[in-house]
Amino acid sequence: MNLPAFFAANTTALDKLKEVPPEIWTNLALGVLGLLLVVFILRKLANVNKAVLTIVIVVGLSFLGFNWVYNRGEPEWATPVVEPLSHFFPTKGTIRQKDPTK
Repeated sequence: MNLPAFFAANTTALDKLKEVPPEIWTNLALGVLGLLLVVFILRKLANVNKAVLTIVIVVGLSFLGFNWVYNRGEPEWATPVVEPLSHFFPTKGTIRQKDPTK
């Protein structure tokens, strides 16, 4: 086997990168931007009163959780927690209007 044929047969790293679907690059870029955003936000929140920050986080997570229970739009990993709560709290499908004639 001669040397030029050996180099012609091998694919370069650039050729392999061209075969990667564009969706992968989009997801990778969004992931890096999300990570940078989280770091930026955490650095800004480091100077905030911790009690106020805790209250805001608890209220925000409660709002998200009750929204998941009411609309049953939770992600798959949260279903084991939301399912028992949906029997206790009202959900969109279980609310019935009172009959005005009674």
